[in-house]
Amino acid sequence: MQHLDPQAAHDFLQTTPDAVLVDCRTEIEHMYVGHPVGAEHVAWQEAPDWEIDPEFAAKVKRLVRNDLERPVLLICRSGHRSVFAGEALEAAGFTRVINVLEGFEGALDEDFHRGTLGGWRCRGLPWQQS
Repeated sequence: MQHLDPQAAHDFLQTTPDAVLVDCRTEIEHMYVGHPVGAEHVAWQEAPDWEIDPEFAAKVKRLVRNDLERPVLLICRSGHRSVFAGEALEAAGFTRVINVLEGFEGALDEDFHRGTLGGWRCRGLPWQQS
């Protein structure tokens, strides 16, 4: 698995038109916290049970129309869940999996807030809320 910081991931998406950015956070995070413009939503796990979706890889496979060589970038809140999701994609045969370091919101700061130390949104990259 490759790892790119948010700016490098954004640049990669701009220069690689067949790449797909998958937001693997929950539906609530995707909708209400916001998400990168153009991101496809496929949740790795959902509340209230937080069990990993056993169909995650199959859903992403449908998204890329069974092209397992198509670049798939994964983003979550802070860049951790997306690593596990990426490992599942690699185990399912995906060959170009890229984790977005820092995620959408970044790490917690000293006041236990996200969005101040890094992440897609903090870096000023295009995002929207539903």
